Amino acid sequence: MVGVAGMRGRQTVRGMFQSLGVIMVAAGVMYLFIPHDDGAEPVKAKDYRVELLTAQRAAPYPVLAPEGLGEGWKATVVSYKREKADAWQLGFLSPDTQYVAVNQSTAEPGKFVPEVTLKAKDTGKTETVAGRVWQRWEGPKYDALVRTENGATTVVTGTASFERLAEMAGALQSKKV
Repeated sequence: MVGVAGMRGRQTVRGMFQSLGVIMVAAGVMYLFIPHDDGAEPVKAKDYRVELLTAQRAAPYPVLAPEGLGEGWKATVVSYKREKADAWQLGFLSPDTQYVAVNQSTAEPGKFVPEVTLKAKDTGKTETVAGRVWQRWEGPKYDALVRTENGATTVVTGTASFERLAEMAGALQSKKV
C-alpha cells in the first residue's frame, strides 16, 4: 500500500511540472506575437502653426489658440473645416495626461456644444476666467467651459479638471492676420 501512495505522489508532481511547462510555452508564444514597444514615444506633439494661420485667414470669427501655456502641454489634434460651419479644433494632452480641446464654430450652439462635449449639459453656473464669463457644462465623458461671442461659440472641453480647462481658456488668444 505504501508503494502505491508514493507512486501517486510522484505522478502528481510530474503532472504539475508538465502543466507548468505548457503554460510557460504558451506565455512565450503570446509574448512573441503580441506587439509591444517599450521605447516608443507615447504621444508626438503636433506643430499646428500652418493650420492656425489658415483658419485665421478663412474663418469669419477670431480663431483662438493658446499662448503661454506652461510646460508639458502637447498639441495632438488640429483641424479646420470650412464646410462644417467653420469648425476649428485644437486638441492637447495636458501635463497630467488629460485631454483638453478648443472647439470653435458658427454652428447653432444648442447642437454644436453637446456634439463636441459628447452630451454635456449646461449647469447654469458660470466661471470668470481672465475677465471673461464662461458657462460651465458637465457631461458623462467631458466637462466644458463655453462662451459665445463674435458670431462663434468657443468650447474648451475634455477629460481634464475645470482648473485645467480654465488654464486653457485663460491662455486663448486671437491674432489678426
